[in-house]
Amino acid sequence: MSAGALDGRVAVITGGSRGIGLGIAAAYRAAGAHVVIAARKAAGLAGAREELLRVEGDGDVHTVVANAGEPDQAEACVDETTTRFGRVDILVNNAATNPYHGALVDLDLPRAEKTVRVNQYGMIVWTRCAWRAWMAEHGGAVINIASVGGLIVDPHIGYYNATKAAMLHMTRQLAYELGPRARVNAIAPGLVKTELARAVWEVREPILTARLPLRRLGTVEDVANAALFLASDASSWMTGQTLVLDGGATALPIGVDE
Repeated sequence: MSAGALDGRVAVITGGSRGIGLGIAAAYRAAGAHVVIAARKAAGLAGAREELLRVEGDGDVHTVVANAGEPDQAEACVDETTTRFGRVDILVNNAATNPYHGALVDLDLPRAEKTVRVNQYGMIVWTRCAWRAWMAEHGGAVINIASVGGLIVDPHIGYYNATKAAMLHMTRQLAYELGPRARVNAIAPGLVKTELARAVWEVREPILTARLPLRRLGTVEDVANAALFLASDASSWMTGQTLVLDGGATALPIGVDE
């Protein structure tokens, strides 16, 4: 994709201070966009901004301290973006939380509410803010970072996965409701080699990759490239869809050991 694929556009990325969110911000800046990264911690945002400014690109980099699960902070971030740049062309709903590991039957209400507040309702709130501030009149693209977990069963993070499955459905719903002005699509990554997931993949990487058709785990760049495609005109006739990036994990036959 050309370096200027997003020239002059403005992108807001939640959870943008590290991992996949930071990788998407870097890809967007390299493609010519101004990027606004939102996260809960100012220190992390400052470091991320320094890293993004080292990426070759003409776009500005702006940071906003905002909790994705707090509607007033979402609105303040989008307002600040439109005040500074005059527009919001791209929204990436990347921020997520997973405070509970265990069986659904043992899930407590406080952690259930926190998970839904960020992963599901947060996605709706940020989309609503971007829609009302700019996209309803001028159009735009919303990219929701879900998970391949929304398509499978897991013995440990079933409730987190349930919220990601909800994201996939809400992507289709919002594509219907916001078309033809805005396009809404999702990405469902498998296991990606981020620092946050290091404890999961580092010691088990050979085992995890042995059965994958592509024989490797995902990288931040894999997801960022897909997010760049979905934000660009290259996907202009695509909405309500989910790109699964899992190295072929969901293409494996059931009950086969090799």
